[in-house]
Amino acid sequence: MNLDLYDNSIGENGAKYLGEGISRCATLTSLKLNLMRNSIDENGAKYLGEGIGRCATLTSLNLALSKNNIRANGAKYLGEGITRCVTLTSLNLVLSKNSIGENGATYLGEGIARCVTLTSLNLNLFDNSIG
Repeated sequence: MNLDLYDNSIGENGAKYLGEGISRCATLTSLKLNLMRNSIDENGAKYLGEGIGRCATLTSLNLALSKNNIRANGAKYLGEGITRCVTLTSLNLVLSKNSIGENGATYLGEGIARCVTLTSLNLNLFDNSIG
C-alpha cells in the first residue's frame, strides 16, 4: 500500500484513523506512508505505531514523518510498533525535524534492535537535537 498525504494537517485525529485502518490490513506485506508536515504529535505517533504493530505479515515499511511534532514519546511509540513487525526485512524511517532528542533516538534504537529479520535499514534523524 502506498499513501502520500504530504502537508495535509491531518493531526492526531487523522493519525488515529489511519492507524485504525492500517491495523485492519492483516495480510499487508508492504507499506509506504508519506505523512510529512501533518501536525502529528506524540499521540498521533502512538496510534500509527499501534496500527503498524498489528501488521503481522509486514516485510517492508517506508514511513516518512519529517516536520511533525513526534518528540521522544512519539518515537518510543513508533519503536514499539516496529518491534511487533516480526517479519520486517526492510525499514526506511524518516523522522527529521521532530524534536525526538536523545531519549527518542534511544527508544527507536531499542525497538529497531529487536527486529531480528531486518536486512535493510535507512534511518534519517536529521535536526532532532541528538547528542
